[in-house]
Amino acid sequence: MVKIRKLEVLNFRSIRTLSWFPTPGINCLVGPGDSGKSTILDAIDLCMGARRTIQFTDADFTDLAVDAPIEITITLGALSDRLKTLDAYGLFLRGFDAASKEIEDEPQAGLETVLCLKLTVGADLEPVWTLVSDRATALGSERYFAWSDRQDIAPTRIGSYSDVNLSWKRGSVLNKLSKEKPDASAILLTAARDARAKFGDTADEQLSEALAKVKEVADGLGIGDGNDLHAELDAHSVSVSAGTISLHDATGIPLKGMGIGSTRLLIAGLQKEAAAGSAIVLVDEVEHGLEPHRIIQFLNALGAKDTEPALQAFITSHSPVVVRELGLTPLTIARRGNQGPALKRAGDHPELQGTARLFPEAFLAKSVLVCEGATEVGFVRGIDQWLADCGKPSLHAAGTCLISGGGDEMLKRASAFVALGYRTALLRDDDKRPDPVEEAVFELSGEVFKWQEGRKIEAEIFASIPTDVAIALLDLALEDLDQRALDAQLSSASANKVSIASIREEALADGLSLISRKALGEASGKKSGWFKTVGAMERAAREIIGPSLASGEAPFRRTMVQIRRWTLNG
Repeated sequence: MVKIRKLEVLNFRSIRTLSWFPTPGINCLVGPGDSGKSTILDAIDLCMGARRTIQFTDADFTDLAVDAPIEITITLGALSDRLKTLDAYGLFLRGFDAASKEIEDEPQAGLETVLCLKLTVGADLEPVWTLVSDRATALGSERYFAWSDRQDIAPTRIGSYSDVNLSWKRGSVLNKLSKEKPDASAILLTAARDARAKFGDTADEQLSEALAKVKEVADGLGIGDGNDLHAELDAHSVSVSAGTISLHDATGIPLKGMGIGSTRLLIAGLQKEAAAGSAIVLVDEVEHGLEPHRIIQFLNALGAKDTEPALQAFITSHSPVVVRELGLTPLTIARRGNQGPALKRAGDHPELQGTARLFPEAFLAKSVLVCEGATEVGFVRGIDQWLADCGKPSLHAAGTCLISGGGDEMLKRASAFVALGYRTALLRDDDKRPDPVEEAVFELSGEVFKWQEGRKIEAEIFASIPTDVAIALLDLALEDLDQRALDAQLSSASANKVSIASIREEALADGLSLISRKALGEASGKKSGWFKTVGAMERAAREIIGPSLASGEAPFRRTMVQIRRWTLNG
């Protein structure tokens, strides 16, 4: 089964230069639109596809610069024994070192034997495919795959219009799957002749008036021999071949008439069964036409759960379902760079494995705000929802995603997103600080937002909001908590100085004291505190804190403005 070990692209569409070593199994490209994901699939398809002609235009050249030729070079490994024989392509066989990612010009012990296939398109727009090696170039030797080998290595592209693979046409999955080829030439020829004869029996009567006029004109012009004319099917138009044979269900309905999702799912399964000479599959927008449960089926058909994958799949996706199901290892993050897509392996950052399960949408975002925990996530979400209610733009519209950093793991996760090329910020409490050196390194590429010195989010909120807002939050907490339990928490947090009753008395008099505010912040911020889930803090921020934000203390408002600006300026 031929597999791609290295892909090199020069001057092709949005890719000025690219060098990539894909994995042997599923390679899922995720990233924002126009980052070059689909162009990578097109490059593979054009270089390896079994086509005799391809139409190129000036728009296929980067910046329309036709004087810089398009070059797509693919290093192919896992070669069949026949492809590795000296008689077949001996002068072009090379060696690939999987550890160093280096290609040696000659096969060597300990190296994988590979072939390098190159597609070149110059200003004349004529594509040229060649096998390449330094020693062949030195000898002035050129060669390409034999047509039969070219068909064997050609990838299967599963797109919106893939129903050609549900017939026995040349290069289709069914052709690869079938050991026996449908030799129906004699039967089909007879069928075509019968169709012409039966059509002619009825057509004369149906078209008698037109035939009479044609005969009259022809006789008047001296064309023909004066005999009657007949309407029959054109022999050239009723030519039938093996490509006409396609899959049908028991009722005679062609399977190519199935929905897009079902067609793609079936073809993926057939390709896995047909994996022999070529086991390379290309799928753009893998989730297209599929419900979430069938997306999982599709990924499994491509080998997502296989220990030794039969297929090498190159897919793109904008679906959190795909990210969550695949996990980190198959993910390649594509971000826009000056020379084309910058590709990073998500699997190089195992600290993000939990994030892929719980917040898969983060890998599809432009910007990631890593919050210390669920409380911070709920708070920022609630404020954003309140602002959206007021007609302000949402952080989600700006492509910003919020994730929980898992407490002590927050800086590692934020640093991992920076390393993968994401615009990243960290929102943390200040009661327990991360390593200052590590945080300083992160701040070279990311932003850090934090509450005032020594405070966690609950302490910051209760120290900064007006008295009536604090009472409203207390009442909200009492909707879910027993009053005696809440009183006990306040008492514990204040050395028996504060209770619900004393807080209400202060609110009716001169406002909350610093002792009461501190007790509220500490009691609500305990591990099993009042607003420790995303939903609870989201409601508090949207319904109570947000509407009174303008009346809050200046440092609190300033921090919120900074976070808001960052989330919207992605």
